[in-house]
Order: sequence, then structure tokens, then C-alpha cells
Amino acid sequence: QVQPVESGGGSVQAGGSLRLSCAASGLSYSADYMAWFRQTPGMAREGVAAIDSGGITTYADSVKGRFTISKGSARNTLYLQMSRLKPDDSAVYYCAVRRGSLWSGYWLDFDYYNNVGHGTQVTVSS
Repeated sequence: QVQPVESGGGSVQAGGSLRLSCAASGLSYSADYMAWFRQTPGMAREGVAAIDSGGITTYADSVKGRFTISKGSARNTLYLQMSRLKPDDSAVYYCAVRRGSLWSGYWLDFDYYNNVGHGTQVTVSS
């Protein structure tokens, strides 16, 4: 199964910025929704931000005003601009893709996505 590929993770000090990228051009369909999730050891995967095919976005409360999700010009490409990073943002970040309609209340629910990448590590030091 073709999976999205994430890149752009790394280590940064608190207050810094990172930009994550996701490429899922190998998928046979154009995504209806793309999203970023993150996970730390022992914790459930958390929805961070999502965007639909029309460009409408939604964010977790914990990242509103600091993170921006956007789509690239190429099919099934996705970005996450992260600013004013905090140590609590440290996690493995995953790109996820969905085909098919989805009620807005589920946009940040990992169970509703079809294809997920292997993740990229983000570490924020204080």
C-alpha cells in the first residue's frame, strides 16, 4: 500500500519554527481530506490540523494561532508550518489522507483516515 512520506522534522529550541512536508503523490486518488496527527510514547495519537479539498481547515485548540496547515500545488501534498514551538509539541508527526466525505466533527479523528505515513520526529527543547 502506498503511504504518504513526511519530512522536515528535527530539533529546535522553544520559540522556534519548523515546517513539515508530506508527499502522497503515489496514491491513486486525490485526497478529500489531509491531516496531521502527532503521538508521544504511551499516549494516544492526537489530531493536530486538517484541511479539506476546498481548503477549509481545522485545528486542535493546543496549536491554534501557532500552526498553519496548507496544501501544495502538486496533488496530495501537504505542509504544516509550526511556529512558537513549545516542549509539549515534541512528538512524532504523521501525515494522513482520506478519500470520501467526512463529517466535520471527525476531521481530527485518526480512525477515519485511509493512508498514514511513517512519521517524522519533532523535538523541542526548553
